[in-house]
Amino acid sequence: MAGAPTPAPLKIGVIGLGRAFTLMLPTFLADARIALAAASDPRDAARRQFTADFGGPTYADAAELVQDASVEVVYIASPHQHHMRHTLQAAAAGKHVLLEKPMALSLADCDAMIAACRAAGVHLIVGHCHSFDTPYLRARDLVASGQFGRLTMIQAQNYTDYLYRPRRPEELVTAEGGGAVFSQAAHQVDIVRLLAGQRLERVRCALGNWDPARPTEGAYSALLWFEGGAYASISYNGYGHFNTDEWMGWIGEMGDSKNPSAYGAARRRLQAIESAQQEASLKAARTYGGPDYVSPGIAREPRLFQHFGPIIVSCEHGDIRPMPHGLEVYADERHTFLPLEASAVPRAEVIDELLGAVSGSRPPIHTGEWARGTTEACLAMLESHRTRQDVALRHT
Repeated sequence: MAGAPTPAPLKIGVIGLGRAFTLMLPTFLADARIALAAASDPRDAARRQFTADFGGPTYADAAELVQDASVEVVYIASPHQHHMRHTLQAAAAGKHVLLEKPMALSLADCDAMIAACRAAGVHLIVGHCHSFDTPYLRARDLVASGQFGRLTMIQAQNYTDYLYRPRRPEELVTAEGGGAVFSQAAHQVDIVRLLAGQRLERVRCALGNWDPARPTEGAYSALLWFEGGAYASISYNGYGHFNTDEWMGWIGEMGDSKNPSAYGAARRRLQAIESAQQEASLKAARTYGGPDYVSPGIAREPRLFQHFGPIIVSCEHGDIRPMPHGLEVYADERHTFLPLEASAVPRAEVIDELLGAVSGSRPPIHTGEWARGTTEACLAMLESHRTRQDVALRHT
C-alpha cells in the first residue's frame, strides 16, 4: 500500500534579512518541511541575494510582503524596535507569525501583539531563543518527571565577546532595544523558566556598563525566585575576556567547534574601526547580501546542539548539566551520561514547534503569552538595577 503523501512545505515570508536571518538560514536550507517564498528588506543587495538564492519575490516594505498570497507564515527578523509593527501587519493579513526574540520592548507592545494574533486566529511563536534547544527540553523533562526530587536551584553563566562584535548605533542604546538584557537575557531567562516549570515571582539584578565607548549594559547578574521555592542565578558578561565555551568543550553557541587561539579577535577588529558609520557598514558587509557575506550552505554532517553557556540544574537528589551532545546527570548513587543524537537540521526544534502549532497536532510552548513573561522579567531586571530593589512579577 502506498504511503501517505508528503505534505507540501510550509511557505515562509521573511521580514528582515539581517543577522538573525543568517543564523536561521541553515535551518531553512536543510529542513524540507518549509520553503522560503518571499522576503522584505530595505537593502537592495539583500533583496537581490534572496531572489538569486530562492527565486521568490522581494519587497522593500514589509506591508507589501504580508499581502503576498503565497506566504503562509511570516518570519519576523527585523530589528527589535520594529517587532510590534511587523507583527500587527502580519496578523492583519491573516498570517501566522514566527518572531525573533526579544518579543518587544514594552509589555504594552506585547499585549497588542498577542491581542492582534488572537483576534486574527493566527499563531504567534517567539524564537529562536535557546530554550528551544533539545538538551534543555530533555533536562526539563527530567526535572518534571520528579525522579530527582524537588527542583532547588539553577545556575547559568555565559562569558562571550558579545559587546565587541560590529553593531549598528541603536544596538548600543538600551532604550532602543540594545544591550545585553534585551539581546542575551532573553535567552537565559527563557531557559531557566522552561527548566523550572514554575511561575517566576520576583527578580533582583545588577547590570554592568563598563566601557564608555560601548554605552549600554554589557553584563548582568540576577537572582530569580520561583513560586515553588526554587531560584535561579543567571550571569552574562560580554566584555570579551574569558569565554565559557572553554567549559563546553570548545563547542560554540551554534554547535560548531571553536578555535581557542582566536582569543581577542573581536576587540582587534573593533580597534581598526574609526566611526559608528564604519562599524555599521562592517556589520552590513558580512550579513546577507553584503560583499563579505558567505553562504552557510547545507551541512553534510549532523551538528551538535546549540547552547547558551554552562547551566547546572539542581534537584534534591541530583544535578543535571545540559551539554551540546547530551546530558550529564549526577544523582545520589552515580554519575551517568545521556547521549542525544545530533541533528542534520540545526534549530529543527523551531520548525517542529511551528509545524505542530499550524497543523494543530501539538500545542506550542513559546507562545506570545510565554514570551511576554520573559519580556516582563527582562524589564524587571532593568528596573531592579535602577531602583536597587527586588521587583515582583505579575504575569510570568
